[in-house]
Amino acid sequence: MAEKVRTLDQLRKIREQAKKKMDIREGEYDYRIVVPMGTSGIAAGAREVLKAFLDAIEEHDLHNVVVTQTGFMGSDPIQPVALVEDREGRKVMYCNLTAEKAKEIIESHIIRGETVKEYVVSTPLE
Repeated sequence: MAEKVRTLDQLRKIREQAKKKMDIREGEYDYRIVVPMGTSGIAAGAREVLKAFLDAIEEHDLHNVVVTQTGFMGSDPIQPVALVEDREGRKVMYCNLTAEKAKEIIESHIIRGETVKEYVVSTPLE
């Protein structure tokens, strides 16, 4: 059962935590991560991948990344996948993801700006 809020400070803390979670889903961003959550994606482990992205973003206290989900993207044989798009519209599609690979993408691609080439299935045309 949830603990009762007894002070204004407790309420402010809850509000700030909720705001952080909302910002990850809707706020302004330098990077947007889209994880397909169609039936085949979920069966392949997309829920765990999505959760790993969200956990890594929170762990690194990143405020410039938005994570969204979509339906089927036509990529059954390479599920789970994630599309990473930067503010300029450059896109990288990562495939065959796991929770560990999602964390690595956050640390390499998002934090250091280095594409994790071994997981890439598609990049923008030069």
